[in-house]
Amino acid sequence: MASDGDGKGRVATAPGGGYGYGYGGYEGPEDRKWWPWLVPTVIVACIAVFVVEMYENNCPKHGSQLGGCVAGFLRRFSFQPLRENPLLGPSSSTLEKMGALDWNKIVHQNQGWRLISSIWLHAGLIHLVVNMLSLLFIGIRLEQQFGFVRIGAIYLLSGFGGSVLSALFLRNNYISVGASGALFGLLGSMLSELLMNWTIYSNKAAAIITLLFIIALNLAIGILPHVDNFAHIGGFATGFLLGFVLLARPQFSWMERHELPQTNQPPKYKAYQYILWVVALVLLLVGFVISLVMLFKGKNGNDGCHWCHYLNCVPTSKWKCNT
Repeated sequence: MASDGDGKGRVATAPGGGYGYGYGGYEGPEDRKWWPWLVPTVIVACIAVFVVEMYENNCPKHGSQLGGCVAGFLRRFSFQPLRENPLLGPSSSTLEKMGALDWNKIVHQNQGWRLISSIWLHAGLIHLVVNMLSLLFIGIRLEQQFGFVRIGAIYLLSGFGGSVLSALFLRNNYISVGASGALFGLLGSMLSELLMNWTIYSNKAAAIITLLFIIALNLAIGILPHVDNFAHIGGFATGFLLGFVLLARPQFSWMERHELPQTNQPPKYKAYQYILWVVALVLLLVGFVISLVMLFKGKNGNDGCHWCHYLNCVPTSKWKCNT
């Protein structure tokens, strides 16, 4: 689950030109406003996949030991009993059949494709609606500012990164589905874009505090039972690093280079942007290589981090985490 926030910072006006900025980027003489088509396409695709899930599930035919189907008037598309799936969706066996994240099948049956397929599946109608609304609010704005190639890459790679971390730590205890890791990747890229292009902002404190609050709130929700917070964390970390790699903005002086003498042309990016780009790319590549090697060798991420399971669920007197 992810959400969007307002109260974004606005960029200061550069000498000789007016640059409007709504937190996803600024608009300048050479800044292109992209028409957002990828995010709506992803939303339609996820809805279509969910329809296929329910068609394949066919609750009236397969039944359930926990009660009758919900919304029986939908016939084949009716939902599993609420005691089995309170999110109004299919059975876990249907999700597993259609490509849910399953450690055993990934590692021992060579079904690595589940690392990607799982981000297109959703556990129920409520799960789908929450994720798609979040993608609509976050993704449209980002795609308008940065284009479908960069935002599409961040979305898919963040979803993949979330799946890898989830499989490493949850192993064969659960199956997992959902686009939440990819959505957290978009949130992570928003934070790194803010840091990468720090010098173009005014009201920096307000922008970063607002964004950090949104991120912290969503991660905190992830410590509740039945929520895959490792997918959230893995997606966020991947998107955060990708933001440094893909979302750098040229400095203002370079944008106005046509007004300067040819002998005094400024560099396109500042030195700290190049440094952040290199460091983030190295960390991203190393992180993916190490994680994938550990995963396909059957390593358990919890063996090297005995407290990490608390990142996924914190037991209280109200609930347990092993159910």
